[in-house]
Amino acid sequence: MMGVEELLRLTVVALMSRSGERQNDLAGGLGLSQAQVSRKQAGRQHWSLEDVDGLAAHFGLHYLDLLAGPTHAVGVLHGSIPALRPADLTTPTPPAAAQLPFPAVQLPVQPPQPPAPRPPVQPADVPALRCVLCGQPCGEEVDGYAQHLSAEECAAAVAAAASPTPTTPAVVSPPAPAAPAPVPSQLPAAPPTAEPEAAPEPAAGTGAGAGAAVPEAGSVLVPAAGPAVVRGPRAYASGSLIDQITGRVHEVLQECSGDLEGAQAVLLKSAIPDVMTFFKASRVGGRYEHSEFPPTADVLKKRTQKGADEIWEGRPKWRNPHIFKAAKQGEAFEVTALDMNAAYLSAFKCWLPIGQLREDTSGVHDRKKAGVHLITPASWEHTDLPNPLGNRMEPGELWVTESTLRLLLDCARDNLTDAPTIHRSLVSGGTEVLLEKLRRALAEVRKNALAEGDELTVNYVKSMYSKLVSTLGESTANRDMRRPDWMHIMRAKAFANLWMKANKIHKAGLQVVEISGTDELHVIGDWRQVFTEGRDLNQVKEKQTYTLGGKD
Repeated sequence: MMGVEELLRLTVVALMSRSGERQNDLAGGLGLSQAQVSRKQAGRQHWSLEDVDGLAAHFGLHYLDLLAGPTHAVGVLHGSIPALRPADLTTPTPPAAAQLPFPAVQLPVQPPQPPAPRPPVQPADVPALRCVLCGQPCGEEVDGYAQHLSAEECAAAVAAAASPTPTTPAVVSPPAPAAPAPVPSQLPAAPPTAEPEAAPEPAAGTGAGAGAAVPEAGSVLVPAAGPAVVRGPRAYASGSLIDQITGRVHEVLQECSGDLEGAQAVLLKSAIPDVMTFFKASRVGGRYEHSEFPPTADVLKKRTQKGADEIWEGRPKWRNPHIFKAAKQGEAFEVTALDMNAAYLSAFKCWLPIGQLREDTSGVHDRKKAGVHLITPASWEHTDLPNPLGNRMEPGELWVTESTLRLLLDCARDNLTDAPTIHRSLVSGGTEVLLEKLRRALAEVRKNALAEGDELTVNYVKSMYSKLVSTLGESTANRDMRRPDWMHIMRAKAFANLWMKANKIHKAGLQVVEISGTDELHVIGDWRQVFTEGRDLNQVKEKQTYTLGGKD
C-alpha cells in the first residue's frame, strides 16, 4: 500500500505539472534550494510537517486537500472538486446523521492499519501504472511518472472507471432526499446561534470514481455505499473567515433595526477598515510575514498632490481598426458587449512583493520575486489583437509592474512578440497566495449572496475588494497599510486578465471588436463556446448586443 509521503510526492508532481512550475519555482516559494526539493522528491530526504504547511500555502490549498492525493488536490486547485475543511472531520450529531438516506462512515487521514480485506483480483486486472492526475490506469510516463498525455485521456479513463463492468459490482446511487433542507438565509433577523450544521447532501455524480472506495480520499464523511457527499457551501474557503464577514452584516443589520438602506450606508462607510481586519485574520498562521509600511521608492511616489507616479499599469483602450473601417463602409456586424465579473477580486491572485523593494540591475527576471521593472518593450505588430501594454503611444523605456512584465513574457513565449529588455528592477521575495484566503472568502460570500438575492452583502463585498485595491497607495483612507506597489500590481493584473480573455477569444477564431477599462470586452461570434455565462468569478455576463455599421 502506498505510504502518505509517497502519495505526497505524487501530489506535488501533479500540482507542479498542472500549474506549469518547475522545482526551482517550488523551492523559491518554500524558501528551500532546488537541490533540497529534488532530494525530497527523490525520497533521499523526508517532507516534514512544516513542509506540508508550506506546500499547501504555495499552491493555495488546505493541507488536508494536499494529503488527499493527486486527483483530489488537482481537482480542488482547478475548482472541479470541493475542498475539504476541518469541520468535515467531526462526526455528525445523530439528528444530522439521521437525515442521510444511507449510513455514513468516517475515513481517517491515514489509511487504516491493517487495510480492510479486498476481493481477490486476477493478476491481469492489476494495472502496472496509474496516472498521477486522475488515478486511473495509464500506459504512458512523463518525467518518470505515470500520466495521461491530455485532459481528454484523463476524462475518458475516469468515465470508464465510473461505469460498472462485469468484473466490478455495480454501485447504485441512492435516491436523493425528497425534500432537501433549504440553505439558511444570509440575513436572519436574529444573530446566528451555535447550532450544529446540517449533514451535507449526497452528490449526483461528482468527479472520478464517485462511488469507489479510494484510500486517498482523505478524512471526509462518505457513505458506506454510493457516491461521495457534497460538502456545504463554505467548503471553498475558510469557514471562520466567512462567518466573520457575514457576521459583520448581521451585526450592522441589528444596529439598524433591519433597515437595509441604513445598513448599506454603514457597511460601505466601514468597508476599508473591515476588509483590512479580514485580511489580517486571513494571515493568521500564514507562512509569509509581509511589510505593511516599507519605504516607498521614488518611482512609486506621486509627483504632485493630484498627479501620478511613474508606473504604467497597462490599462487597455483599443478598437479593432479593421472592423470599424468596414463598419464605416457600410458593412454590418452583430456585436456582444461582455462584462467580466468582479475583476479586481480576481486580481487578488497575483504576484506581490513581501518585503521592501530593493534594486536589481541584473536584467534577468526572477520568477521567485515581484515588484516593478524599468523595461523597453518590443514592438507589437498584431492589428487584430490589442497590445498587452494598453494604449501607450510613447516609445522607449517605462516602468511596469510585475503583472504586466509577466504578461509580456508570456506573450514572448507564445511567439506573439519579443521579450522586453529589462534595465532595472525594484523587487522583493514574492508570492502569489498572499491574498488567496481573503479572495476565496470574499468570493464565497459573494457567491452565496448572489444565489439568495442578497444585494446588501453583494454590494458590501464589492466595496471591500475595490476599495482595498484603490487605497493601498498614498490614500489617507487606509491607515493600516501603505503599499503603492501592491496597488499598481493588482490593478495591472486586472488589466492583464482582461487582455488574456481577449486573446482567448482571438485564439477561438472569434473577432475582438473593442476592449476597455477593467471589465469590458466586445466580440463578434458565439462567445459562449469560449466562456460560461454567469456571475461567478470564472464566468462572464452579457451587457448588451448591438449592430455596428450597416446602412441607415
